[in-house]
Formats: sequence, structure tokens, C-alpha cells
Amino acid sequence: MLAITVISPVAFASEGEGVHNYATTFLFIAIILMMAKLSSLIERVGQPAVLGELLIGVILGNMVLLGINFFEPIKENPIIIFLAELGVVILLFQIGLESNIQKMKAVGFRAFLVASVGVIAPFILGTYLVGPWLMPGLNFSAYLFIGATLTATSVGITARVFRDLNKLQTREAQIVLGAAVIDDVLGLIILAVVSAIVTVGSVGIGLITLITAKAILFLVGSIIIGQIAAPRLGKLFAKINTGTGMKFTLAISFGLIFAFLAQKIGLAPIIGAFAAGLVLDPVHFRYFKDANIVKDLKENVKNSDEVTRKKILGILEPHADRHIEDLIEPLGLFLVPIFFVVTGMGVSLSTLANLPVLLVALGITVAAFIGKIVSGLVAGKVNKAVVGFGMIPRGEVGLIFAMTGKSLNVISDQVFSAIVIMVIITTLLTPPILTYLLKRKKMD
Repeated sequence: MLAITVISPVAFASEGEGVHNYATTFLFIAIILMMAKLSSLIERVGQPAVLGELLIGVILGNMVLLGINFFEPIKENPIIIFLAELGVVILLFQIGLESNIQKMKAVGFRAFLVASVGVIAPFILGTYLVGPWLMPGLNFSAYLFIGATLTATSVGITARVFRDLNKLQTREAQIVLGAAVIDDVLGLIILAVVSAIVTVGSVGIGLITLITAKAILFLVGSIIIGQIAAPRLGKLFAKINTGTGMKFTLAISFGLIFAFLAQKIGLAPIIGAFAAGLVLDPVHFRYFKDANIVKDLKENVKNSDEVTRKKILGILEPHADRHIEDLIEPLGLFLVPIFFVVTGMGVSLSTLANLPVLLVALGITVAAFIGKIVSGLVAGKVNKAVVGFGMIPRGEVGLIFAMTGKSLNVISDQVFSAIVIMVIITTLLTPPILTYLLKRKKMD
């Protein structure tokens, strides 16, 4: 007789040395979520919630300076790090869902100009001016990496500010989002070329062409193929089940698959998630139950009087257009704050104690601000300051660039610390500045 023994994952996790303690992880996640919500008190003084989440992360991550080590394991917890990465993917998927592909096309040329200036200007400033001036005597490869790091833009932070203030549909937001996608492609090319120069000593036109082609083909191909595949997949899965669960699964899977494909060709997963959200449209889910309910209700009110019909349609239309976003929203409320709190926890305030490094960092930060602000000058007939400041945050993207330089032994610990401080300042200062500019624009 065959005997089968079932081992409980909970029991397994509690036994043995080195096995992950899931119970502690549950506690850490709860603490992060509750502290993130407490930090939303910052909204009472007119600042976006993302700033509060970043600041609470900075506080938790630096409690060790006060002798409190309780929160330190969070920084190395693989499950929380994964949830944070998933959080930013979900955020960019939401941003894509709430963006309009036609509006993105309308600002495509301006977005390309903004991205181009926003990459070229900081790269030149970092490589040929600020680097040699503030840190003379370094290898030219180090200056190349400083310039490359300054080209980065973290769209997640800016997008969250626009979203918190209900400004995602503005022309400025569409330009910044479009430019951030192009910026990622251009930044990828620069990073790959600089890395090749460091490791090989030179780089051929063939490598540059290959990297560029892959990035462009992915972005264009994902939009074209996605628009073809999405309605067919919607129809196919609706034959199995037309419920909300199937609709949610299809939408999320679409975003995660695109994130995977982007990672596979060397782009950031968030770009793939954004592209997936941009492609999906309520019409792709017209075979599902909720879409049919709305359709039936519209038919039923045709014979109603005009006032009643307008009231009912006024309630139905937003529901029909936003249902996908509404389904994803609870997942975003869970995961997105984890990303921003964990990002804030990566900020080490102890680096501010080294005066020479701090002075160099402030110089690099000035170049980081100027290099992106000037990109707003080519944004056309919009609020140029909003566009320029919207491109400033370096966030996790800047850190990835810096870590690449450090792993190649091109960037010293001091230079890396200076770059980290620059990332901190651009990440923390942009939300309140952008909020002020957007609110001033509304008043004007």
C-alpha cells in the first residue's frame, strides 16, 4: 500500500537553520503597509502620498543610527524585495491602463525631443564638465559612468505624483510618460555602450545598432501585436468564463508577460508593463459579464425620459471605461506602497556625514537637475517646468546604472556614495516641487 506523507509548508518553514521565517515576513509587510498609510498624513499639507511613503522608508531604514536594528532585515528580505519589484510593475501597468494611446501618439514627437535632450544634456554635463571638475584625476571610464547615471529617469515616482493629483490625462503628463519610455531606451543604449567600452576597450556600430533595434522593435511590436492579440484573447477566455475573476486574471497576466518580455531583451520590466497597460482597452473585454450588463442596461433605458436616461448613463459610462482599472486597484494598494517604502529604506543618511563626498554629490545633483530641466524647453506649448521637473527623479534606475559601474570596478565607493546622494535628493525633492507646479498651474 502506497503511503503519502504531506509536509505542511508552515511546519517546514519553522524547522531547520537558515529556513526563511515567513511569520516575521508577514509582520514586516504589515508594518510597511500600516506605516505607509500613516505617512499619508502628508496629504493634509498638500503633498502626494508617494512623498510620505518615501520619507517613512528613509526613517525606518535609518533607525539603526539610533541603535534600533529591528527593521534592518527588511532590506535583505527576498520576499519583500520581490513584492517591491512587483509593486512598481503593477504601478506602471496601472499608469498604462489610465493613459490613452491616441494622446501618447499625439505627443510622440515632443516626447522624443524631451527624451533626447534629457539624455544628451546630463550625459555631457556629467562626462565632460561636472565629473572632471569635481573629481579630477579619475579614469575617463568613471566619468562616462557618471554621465550615464545622470541620463536615467525613474518614471514610477513622477507617474505616481501625476496619478495622486489626477493629472495623468494632461498633455504634460503624456509627454513625460512618453519621454520616460524613450529615455529608458536611450539610457539602455548608453549604458550598454559605456559598459562595452570599459570591458572591451571599444565598441562597434553593430552592437549599438543591435541594442537600438531590439528596444524599438519591442516597443512598436508590443503595441501592434498587443492590439491584435488582446481582443482575440478576451473572446477566447470569455468562452471559458465571463466573470470578474477571469477578466482580472487576463489583464494581470497580460501585464506580467509584457514585463517578462521586456526584461528578456534588456529593457526594464516596468516598460513592458506600461506598454501592456497602454494596449489594453475596455473594448477588449466586451465579451465579459460586466460589459454585457452595461450593454443591457443601456438598452433598457432607451425608452426612459431624457433626464433619467442621462443620469443612468452618467453612472454607467465611467463604470464601463474604468472597470479594468478598478479591478487592479486593490492589488496596487497592497503592492505599490511596499515599493516606495523599500526604496526609501535604501537611503543611507550616514553618507551625508562625509563632507567631501557630500559636496561632490551636491555638484552632481545640480547637474542632474539642470540636465533634465532643460529638456522641458523643447516640450512645446505646455508647462515646460512641469515637464522638465517631471523628468528629474533617478530613483531605482539611477541606482541600477551606478551599481553596474561599481560591479565593473569603474566607480569607487566615494563616487558611488555621491551618486546615491544625488539619487536620494532627486527622488525626494521632485514630488513636492512637481506638486507645487501642478497646483500653481491649476490656479493660473
